[in-house]
Amino acid sequence: MNLESFHLFLGLMSLIALVVFVALYFVKAGYGMFRSRSWGLSLNNKVAWVLMEAPVFLVMAWLWWNSERRSEPVALAFFLFFQLHYFQRAFVFPLLMKGKSRMPVVIMLMGITFNILNGLMQGEWIFYLAPDNLYISGWFSTPQFIIGTLLFFIGMGINWQSDYVIRHLRKPGDTRHYLPQKGMYRYVTSANYWGEIVEWAGWAVLTWSLSGAVFLWWTVANLVPRANAIWHRYRDEFGDAVGKRKRIIPFVY
Repeated sequence: MNLESFHLFLGLMSLIALVVFVALYFVKAGYGMFRSRSWGLSLNNKVAWVLMEAPVFLVMAWLWWNSERRSEPVALAFFLFFQLHYFQRAFVFPLLMKGKSRMPVVIMLMGITFNILNGLMQGEWIFYLAPDNLYISGWFSTPQFIIGTLLFFIGMGINWQSDYVIRHLRKPGDTRHYLPQKGMYRYVTSANYWGEIVEWAGWAVLTWSLSGAVFLWWTVANLVPRANAIWHRYRDEFGDAVGKRKRIIPFVY
């Protein structure tokens, strides 16, 4: 892929994200608390998460391994950051899940498609298309890398801790719904999603790339409307107990 084609690819992905952002305010994606039989055939949630998230891990690994830049320190750091997230998401997170939830196959397939395309977006830029003199060792001391890395790992920590809170809301055998109260859930009803937005904002900054910015835009387009739906669900279910919590961005939205 040449640079011109790559920029067209990023533009198309950005436009699709806009459509997704608008559509998700009207259609609730049928997984998790919004799962519905109307979404058709479904799979065990754990299996579906592995199948959905593993492709981006594998695509990124393939692009890195076949690149002449794979041993360059900055490119290798980017690779390890990205793979740390997706190793946890694809191979650790599903094993920690509790319950017997299911995911519609169509949701899983959409996730697979995006993850493959996102792996291409990130890997093509970092390992093949970025200027040879951009990600040199001096990049480690730039404000972009330092601030972006801090945001990346702060976001990852918020995301992991929020997932832990959700997993421990119920005791074995309990099927009731609870309003999460700990950690960032004191400020927003979708603290795990807030963590992901912060994390990928960090990625966009530390790579200082259009591909990173498009990934951040996709994260916002996918998670902000869902956080809005979750907030309304909690308001309906728990009423005033939701209090002044925002949907996904503390003190803002």
